[in-house]
This record gives sequence, C-alpha cells and structure tokens, in this order.
Amino acid sequence: MDELFCEPFPNTTWLLPPGFPLVSYQGFYLSTPERYGKMREDGVLRTGEVNGSAAGELPAFAYIHLDHNQTDHDKLFFCDDDQRLMSNIQWLVMRTDGYIAPGLFLVRAFQEELDALFPERDAVFHHLGRYLFHPTNRVWGLITRYYDAHFARARRVVGIQVRVFPWQADSPELLEQIKTCTQSQKLLPALLREEDDEPAAAPGGAVKPTAVLITSLKAWYYDKIKGAYWERATANGEVVVVDQPSHEETQRYHVKSHERKAWAEVYLLSTTDTLVTTAESTFGYVAQGLGGMRPWVLRMGMINTTVSWPCSRDMSMEPCYHVAPLYDCRRREDAGKIVPHVRHCEDWPTGLKLVDPKD
Repeated sequence: MDELFCEPFPNTTWLLPPGFPLVSYQGFYLSTPERYGKMREDGVLRTGEVNGSAAGELPAFAYIHLDHNQTDHDKLFFCDDDQRLMSNIQWLVMRTDGYIAPGLFLVRAFQEELDALFPERDAVFHHLGRYLFHPTNRVWGLITRYYDAHFARARRVVGIQVRVFPWQADSPELLEQIKTCTQSQKLLPALLREEDDEPAAAPGGAVKPTAVLITSLKAWYYDKIKGAYWERATANGEVVVVDQPSHEETQRYHVKSHERKAWAEVYLLSTTDTLVTTAESTFGYVAQGLGGMRPWVLRMGMINTTVSWPCSRDMSMEPCYHVAPLYDCRRREDAGKIVPHVRHCEDWPTGLKLVDPKD
C-alpha cells in the first residue's frame, strides 16, 4: 500500500499495527474454518439465535469472503438478519477484489447512515476514491511528468482504455469498434479518404491539438490508431496526437514498477475530458469514478460478444459490482429492483450499479 498510496488520515494510519492479534489473516480464503459463509452453511452460526447471553459463544472473529468466487452463503453478508448476527462478533476480516458498495445499499439497517453519507447515489466511489486514494510522490511524479509533456498544451484530451488479456490475439474488430465509436460520437474527428485531397497545412502552432491517451497492456491498438492519424489528415483539419505511456504486454502481479505504472495510468485517464472504456473492466471503472465521468463503453467486452452498436454512454460514473446478490434476502425479489438507486449493470447484466434514480 505504501508504495502506491499516501496515508489518507492525518496523525494515524489505515494499516494494521505489527502486533495485530490475527497474525494469519492475510492467508484467509475459502477453506478458512471461520469463513462466515461456511459457518452459516454448516449451521455453526444461525440468525435469530443471538442474544446477550449467547453472544459469548460466538467466534472471536469471522472472515468475510467477497472475492470473485464467493458463494451464495458468503453473500448473506448483505442480509439484515446476518448483519444483526455479525454485529455481535468482535472482529470481521474481509477480502474482496471487486466493488461491493451497491450491495451495502440493499441492507435496510444501513440505509439511514448511507443516506447521510451519500446523498448523491451515483457519486459514492467518486467521493471515496478522491478522499482515500492519493498517489505517493513517486507515482505522482509519473503522472505529472507525463501530463506536462503530453497533455498540458492540448485543446482537449480523450482517454481510450483498452482492456485485453495477454493471451488474446490483436482484434481488428475491437479496433474498428474504437474507431466507429470515437468518430460517430464526435469524440475524435473523421479521417479523409485516400482519394481526397490533403488540406493546406495550418501555420505551425496555430491550433492546439487534441491529445489521445491510450492505456493497454498491448501496443498494437496504439500503433494502429496513431498510424491512422499520422498517415491521413482529419476531415476538419484538426490535429490529433496519440500517446500511450506503457505497453507491458503481460500483467505482472506484485511487481512494484508495474503496479506504479498501472496506478499512474488510471489516474491519467481520470484527468481526461472524455473517456472511452472497455466493458466489464475494473481498470476503466476506477478511472471513470475518480474523474467523475460517465464514459462511452465499448460493447465488445471481455465476455460479451459484438453487438450492432459500437458503444453507449454509461448510466452512471459508478463501478459495477460484478458478483452481486441476485435476489432480496427474504422475498426473493430481483436485487436490481429493490431500491430505485441500485440497478443491473449494462455491461454485466447480473451485476449491480448505483445510479441517480432521477436519470
């Protein structure tokens, strides 16, 4: 954490002290006996049976497993009866690799507090992210040097986030989708056809360019888009400069330099004027949330197939909770229809997303 983020709270820390009693908490996972979902599934814990005298029989801690492979019993965390049970357990240790805030808004016991904290339903991550996630000086140096060199003199900046896995082949279909989306929505200017005459060159420095920031593990998409705007003039005479900070080709877990670059590029995306993201990508979710933007989402995601339209405007700036509860705890009602500000995500239909109910 201290390689990437500054401490957000003055005169204290958000890191556990070295002498914290649960010495093995970093290794907790599905097989951990104290996993709350497992204890509920095995009948070790039951809702409705806890009172003052029985509270001493509860475990000293419970492990809340909300990773991508969480079970239905783990999702009981978002039920009121289970929250009442957990309130009697001294320590809760949670692991999650996703954004779970939409699930919290389904818990009736939390509603009054959440109303006071987040009157803007579609800005929860924006406020939390801007409050908590401050780059360290080293990462801030990556951000500011790149911004000053490539974007500071631009008329506007368009971010394009292309989430592809290392084993995926370069996709001409995805490239065409990016081109069609950015040009049909007038995010970037159209290019002249090969048979069209080149317009007269504008005096040097007369017009500020449009800068394009591409973030991707691969360089292929950047090379193609940059080449297109170099080899042909734009139809309106606009100058377009295309940049990509890095292309690591492979996702390198626990490599500090790789993680610093990733965090810097997420932050750079959040500073753009307009953002185009890949469907279902948490990398894009964080950038749009920090920047307070509703991005244009490319419909060809990591698991979705190509559809007839290239992109659509996201319903809110909020990330999608991918592995969300499907139903209400008691009535088995569709979780996307319980409260007006929690709906199913467009790019991940079984996920949940916080929205402004007035939209």
